[in-house]
Amino acid sequence: MNNPLCTGYESPFGMSRRLFLNQLGMGLGGLALGSMVNPLRAMTGSGPALAGTHFPGTAKRIIYLFQSGGPSQMDLFDYKPRLNQEHGEELPDSVRRGQRLTGMSTSQASFPLAGTPFEFKQHGESGAWFSETLPHMASTADKMCFVKTMYTEAINHGPGVTMMMSGSQIPGRPTAGSWLSYGLGSPNKNLPSYVVLTPKVQKGQPLTSRYWGSGFLPGRHDGVRFRPEKDAVLYLNNPDGISRSSRSKTIDHLKELHEYQVSKQSDPVLESQIEQYEMAFRMQASVPEVSDISGESKATLELYGDDVTEPGTFAANCLLARRLAEREVPFVQVFHMGWDAHSNCPGNVRSNSQKTDQASAALIKDLESRGMLDDTLVIWGGEFGRTNYCQGKMTETNFGRDHHPRCFTIWMAGGGVNPGYTHGATDEYCYNIEADGVHVHDFHATMMHLLGIDHERLTYKYQGRYFRLTDVHGHVVKELLA
Repeated sequence: MNNPLCTGYESPFGMSRRLFLNQLGMGLGGLALGSMVNPLRAMTGSGPALAGTHFPGTAKRIIYLFQSGGPSQMDLFDYKPRLNQEHGEELPDSVRRGQRLTGMSTSQASFPLAGTPFEFKQHGESGAWFSETLPHMASTADKMCFVKTMYTEAINHGPGVTMMMSGSQIPGRPTAGSWLSYGLGSPNKNLPSYVVLTPKVQKGQPLTSRYWGSGFLPGRHDGVRFRPEKDAVLYLNNPDGISRSSRSKTIDHLKELHEYQVSKQSDPVLESQIEQYEMAFRMQASVPEVSDISGESKATLELYGDDVTEPGTFAANCLLARRLAEREVPFVQVFHMGWDAHSNCPGNVRSNSQKTDQASAALIKDLESRGMLDDTLVIWGGEFGRTNYCQGKMTETNFGRDHHPRCFTIWMAGGGVNPGYTHGATDEYCYNIEADGVHVHDFHATMMHLLGIDHERLTYKYQGRYFRLTDVHGHVVKELLA
């Protein structure tokens, strides 16, 4: 069993940090307990659970470009010429192996193979394959580390995204950003440690708050959603007629009342409320500053593309993610929606590539030009992939693809990953993994390792059990490390 003092634990003393120190006093007894400060802060919830990383990490922060809906791997990165050669022919039983289908495909009498309509070429010294729809990403081929053999048990969107975010298909577990916030906190006390950027125009599978929730961790580890509107964070600005000084005095008085209550009886909820009030006040100045891109150079704006000045576009959110990373926000989640392609898959791929290609590559180039790529881990991928067979009616120019969790592609860049490397291999039909599969738990374990965290040692006791992001699974994929 892990040591509670090293992982975060409800105080065995039954009191908060403030009450503990009030009872203890600040004299020689306090000095004698100096070595216990960090563990005590972990127990009472007023600081990071870990005194520092378990070992030197290569990444200090993560920008996760999540592609909601399930991008089609064989139309983007995983080139399979055999699918084109056998386009329209039946998926062989020896390939399908009677594996599970979604309810949207089970009624089909036929499963005709669908080749990609897009031309593929190899790029860079690494020779990575890219679809013609991704010319900008192709220009950064040698910076990317591909995982062609991601797999998951989840076959539908809700459980699939929940799995990728939290390591469980069942809602209620803390998400990866929350675990990082809980474990290491943030060097910037004026911004949240976990920020979520969502698109202004939301089409496709819905985005719900559980995708950035803290689960059973303290609520301050929730992802804070920045909206592409006048008020980026709801209820942050002062109401009409309330000045900033007046707001400050109100918060001070509330803090006095809460601390008085806490001095009488431990109350983690009040402790959290005090911290949230203080953070909200500081964010009144920091959020407008980080959201204001007027000081960005013309060259930088052009790098991200024409949409960068329109709040809520993928380009604008990628630039905002870089600005947040500059200010030491440890985890920034950028959501893009719309990759669900049960019909008109070619049109879907073209449209979403056009929206995400330039900005994704720009983020890598921008971080590198600022000397930030080496310690910023950029991740690009969705909750699963798409089938190699047509869902619905196939025509000469059109087809759909269903969900496919058995193999899909993600890429990473920076943060200590192995650049110009492609991990794993799928079969000629892009249906099964041939070598070096990477489960979601393995992905999470590797991600935490890059941050200097042993995924087995960052735990939280809840309902009598020690939980972690990787549950009881996962191993670090060492080949992905530089």
